[in-house]
Amino acid sequence: MEWNFLAAIGRVTLRFMAAVGHLSLFTVETVKHIALPPFYFRIFLRQLMSIGYYSLPVVGMTALFTGMVLALQIYVGSSRFNAESAVATIVVIGLTRELAPVLSGLMIAGRVGAAIAAEIGTMRVTEQIDALVTLSTNPYKYLVAPRVLAGMITLPILVLIADIIGVSGGYLVATESLGFNPSSYIKNTFDFLETRDVVSGLIKSSVFGFIVTLMGCYHGFNSTGGAQGVGRATTNAVVSSFILILISDYFLTVLLLD
Repeated sequence: MEWNFLAAIGRVTLRFMAAVGHLSLFTVETVKHIALPPFYFRIFLRQLMSIGYYSLPVVGMTALFTGMVLALQIYVGSSRFNAESAVATIVVIGLTRELAPVLSGLMIAGRVGAAIAAEIGTMRVTEQIDALVTLSTNPYKYLVAPRVLAGMITLPILVLIADIIGVSGGYLVATESLGFNPSSYIKNTFDFLETRDVVSGLIKSSVFGFIVTLMGCYHGFNSTGGAQGVGRATTNAVVSSFILILISDYFLTVLLLD
C-alpha cells in the first residue's frame, strides 16, 4: 500500500514536471519568434482588434460596477471609524494597483483565452497546422507570436481605460448616493494618486496579457482527440490562465511594492 501511494505521487510529480518543461519550451519558442523576423503585421492588427477593441464592453462594465461597489463597501467600513474621507483614496489606489489589472485579466482570459484555444485547437485537430508546416510557414510565427504580442500591448490599454471608468463609477456613487462633495472627492483622488500606482497596474496587466494569450495558444496548439480535445483545451486554457494570473499577481505585488 505504501509503495503504491509513493508510486502515485511519483507519477503525478513526473507528469507535472513534464508539463512545466513542455510549457517552458513553448514559451521560449514564442518569445524567440516574437523577436525575430518575419512578422505578420496584418494578423497582428487583426488580433489587436479582437483582443482589445472587442473586449472594451466587458472590461468597461466590469470596471464601472467594481468602482461603484468598492466605493459603497469602503464607505460602510470607513464610516465605523469616522474616516469617510478615505473613500476616494482607497478607491483609486485599489483600482489602479490591483482590481483593474486582475479583473481585466480574468475577463480577457474568459473571453479571449478560450477563443484562442478553440481556434488553434480546431486548426490542430483538422490538421491545418500541419498544412502550414507543409507550406513552409512556421506555426509559432504565424499563429502564436502575433496573438501573444497583441495581448501584451492591448491589456495595459484596456486597464488604463478600466482605471478611468472604475474611478468614475466610484465618483458617481460617492457624489450621488453617499453625499460627498464632488470637488473634494476629485481633489482627494488626485492628491493621493501617484504615477507608480498606475505604472504598477500597467506592468501587471502586460504580464497578464502574456499569460492569457500564451495559455490559449499553448493548450490549443497541443490539443488532441477531436471536438472533445478542443473542449478540454478551451477549459484548460481558461483555468490555467486564472490560476497563473492570481499566482503571478502576488509575486508582482511583492516585487512592485514600495
